[in-house]
Amino acid sequence: MSNTVISTRVRLARNLKDYPFPCKLGEQGREQIINSVRKAITESHSAIADDFDFIRMSELDPRQSVSLVEKRLCSPEFISETQGRALLLSKDESLSIMINEEDHIRLQVIKRGLALDEAYDTADKLDTLLDENLSFAYDEKLGYLTQCPTNLGTGMRASVMLHLPALEKSRAISRIAGNLSKLGLTIRGAHGEGTEPQGALYQLSNQVTLGISEKAAVENLKNITLQLVAQEEQARERLCGSIEVQDTISRSLGILRYAKVMEHEEALKLLSNVRLGVESGQITDITCEQIDSLMTAVEPATLSVTLQKNLSPHERDIERAKLIQNKLKISQQ
Repeated sequence: MSNTVISTRVRLARNLKDYPFPCKLGEQGREQIINSVRKAITESHSAIADDFDFIRMSELDPRQSVSLVEKRLCSPEFISETQGRALLLSKDESLSIMINEEDHIRLQVIKRGLALDEAYDTADKLDTLLDENLSFAYDEKLGYLTQCPTNLGTGMRASVMLHLPALEKSRAISRIAGNLSKLGLTIRGAHGEGTEPQGALYQLSNQVTLGISEKAAVENLKNITLQLVAQEEQARERLCGSIEVQDTISRSLGILRYAKVMEHEEALKLLSNVRLGVESGQITDITCEQIDSLMTAVEPATLSVTLQKNLSPHERDIERAKLIQNKLKISQQ
């Protein structure tokens, strides 16, 4: 399998049957939900329970909250209101449970590469663990009940993060997006609904949750992902044979290695070009994993949190250039 698929995510939405949805919950009700979910994990006698850190969102500063979104560990909506919200996050950050977002529980699993079956299996086990101690709102006809009707049924959203520079450069994405919608799938920017793609990163996810099983939805997404990867690889063969594209890749690497100031958008664009060079075999001393790690590390809030500094935009651009330079020089040695 190529490195076109960066990561896989499976998210399940659940609500407790004895409580109204979070939008109708008062402070006391939200606290009861937080305590119930936390207790369901910590008292589960499961090995997974020891792996979670408990975070009250109201205790984080804005940089820390935004960094969680940048790392795709929670949603922009989740940090828009921090009171009465909490996060259970595994130490390796592959598992997270948002408490009192749009639904009482939003659990998600993130895996490297195309790993839909593995991610779903882990999410299902975590869901079962919670279900043993909590009573979920469920209807025999409608399935799991959620605040938004589009999540009724399985309550599952499965997605893959794709690097599609060749399809983007050939302007095929809009045509593909139209075809995908007919198949019950959607393709968006890396941070989901309402976000523009940067660094040729796209999120492909299922839209249909009612009248379809979780496994059928996962299988459909997997098949379409493989077709999309094949289209990207074919487009790359044509694209990377061009001396102009090869030159763009080489210049991008040179700028990244020696620039003293680097804006966020420029960094993602150049890193995307270099990643294309790694995948096409033009660049051999850097890995896709290194580039993927940098794409997250250069995000504005994440950079500030890592350095533990309040930085102005210009200071961030200087520190971003230093970070990239140091990481890529290591690989050069």
